[in-house]
Amino acid sequence: MLKKGCEIMFTGLIEEVGKVEKIKKSAKSCSLTISAKKILDDVKVGDSISTNGVCLTVINFSNNHFDADVMPETMAKSNLGKLSVGSKVNLERALQLGDRLGGHMVSGHIDDVGAIVNFQKDENATWVTIDPINTSLKYVISKGSIAVDGASLTVADVTDNSFKVSIIPLTKEGTTLLEKKIGDEVNLEYDLVGKYVEKLVSANKREYQNKNSIDISFLQKNGFA
Repeated sequence: MLKKGCEIMFTGLIEEVGKVEKIKKSAKSCSLTISAKKILDDVKVGDSISTNGVCLTVINFSNNHFDADVMPETMAKSNLGKLSVGSKVNLERALQLGDRLGGHMVSGHIDDVGAIVNFQKDENATWVTIDPINTSLKYVISKGSIAVDGASLTVADVTDNSFKVSIIPLTKEGTTLLEKKIGDEVNLEYDLVGKYVEKLVSANKREYQNKNSIDISFLQKNGFA
């Protein structure tokens, strides 16, 4: 979890591409000033905005920008620490009750960063191959969902060390994904459902094993031998 207290949800449908106007860096953290327009229509201090898939809290805003603090853990575990003035970022406001869930459930907590290793044009679409840097691909399944820099995408193919997504023209125009270069890093958030299932299965497995761990020492301890 990258941002404690950020318990709202996003859809992974990018609303706007913003631009970094200013970066105020400390030893391990920073403050960002990001220019935007659409997402500022109803913004308030304390609102959460997904920035390249990371849930950030608005601490100040004007008609054309907002400010947010980025804590050390987020700097270390996402690509926000590599932003520079002029960098473009994918932006999305938090999901409101009653909104259509057009993408998938995205928490804004980054699981890993991935390196782009290949682009391949396929008529009106572009295949992008991404190699996660620190984690395995156990949560990534073919035809499953994944958030890449905050954008909800469908996994088209998975190998032992990489996966592919297909970028359609609408996604190309509305995000920064095809402005990246080979070797650039993108933030990855794996599907919440898979992580919850793993947690439940692991807990049930431990409980089962504990109930069935009966040996001679257990019998002696409980007066049966």
